[in-house]
Amino acid sequence: RGPGAALAVDADGTAIGSVSGGCVEGAVYDLCTQALADGQAVRERFGYSDQDAFAVGLTCGGVLDILVTPVPADGPGRKTFQTAISAAARGEAAALAHVVRGPAELLGRALAVRHDGTHEGEFGGHRDLDRAVVDEARSLLYAGRTGTFDIARDGSRCEPDLTVFVESSVPPPRMLVFGAIDFAAALVRVGKFLGYHVTVCDARPVFATRSRFPEADDIVVDWPHRYLRRTQTDERTVVCVLTHDAKFDVPLLETALRLPAAYIGAMGSRRTHEDRDRRLRETGLTDAELTRLHSPIGLDLGARTPEETVLSIAAEIVAARHGGTGLPLSGSHTPIHHDTEARRSGSASLVGSF
Repeated sequence: RGPGAALAVDADGTAIGSVSGGCVEGAVYDLCTQALADGQAVRERFGYSDQDAFAVGLTCGGVLDILVTPVPADGPGRKTFQTAISAAARGEAAALAHVVRGPAELLGRALAVRHDGTHEGEFGGHRDLDRAVVDEARSLLYAGRTGTFDIARDGSRCEPDLTVFVESSVPPPRMLVFGAIDFAAALVRVGKFLGYHVTVCDARPVFATRSRFPEADDIVVDWPHRYLRRTQTDERTVVCVLTHDAKFDVPLLETALRLPAAYIGAMGSRRTHEDRDRRLRETGLTDAELTRLHSPIGLDLGARTPEETVLSIAAEIVAARHGGTGLPLSGSHTPIHHDTEARRSGSASLVGSF
């Protein structure tokens, strides 16, 4: 799992969450109960043991750094964690910055940081350090990134002796589905399953109804391109155009391909795609802009039903997000997980108690 994966263990021994998908959960659970007993934060590293394949470790390979932080019921850090967790539960952007490398008195100390720079908690009276960490955490939070940075105890970057891990919690990314058809109903279900905030938009009020899309977060009756121009998008937004009608598609895609988005796909036959491509070029879109378009939408799974087709679309969205090839893993020699260097070097975080 990626940096920020968390496991919580309470005083009764109840566990929620997972840090590795099963490889080291037992050993991590023991670290949590130990932290609850002695009140000490600890950082532990797990990796595969060549000498003993049955030893505690990641038998699938890789290295995992775990930070165990006890949060006593009456401790000073409890409000910090509550602030970050409550913000995440409300769907607000917030970051939790932990010291994961440094002197024992700072290990596990945390700051909860909001978008506006207000924060909860402190690193033991090191005010310059607090201000510097808040600024850095805000930058990571604004980008929606989780990661680490090195810093000195005086808040400077000269001779850094601390490593701070920032967990960013941001609202779910948006999936904009244009075209209130049967395929859209299936795509809404899959989009919600993948964690997107899903909006369905169609200019025809008879089709864009709550009864047809009960699981959608938003249903909008408007011309697609007009709605896209006034709604908010960012680098995580997914745009799926299912109308395959030139009067909707062309102005919509002309707008979409000039906006920040993680994925833009359009449904239609190859003949429809060729006609659409010609029309989009006539609007002035460049080759670079048109290369962002996934059309015809989805991977080649031989899909027929709306559910199968949507599975192919979702697979392409995931592949685009993580740099996957879309090819079978069997017989290939590419990495199973297409992690960036930043993700590989990040620490995982674990909360030992609520």
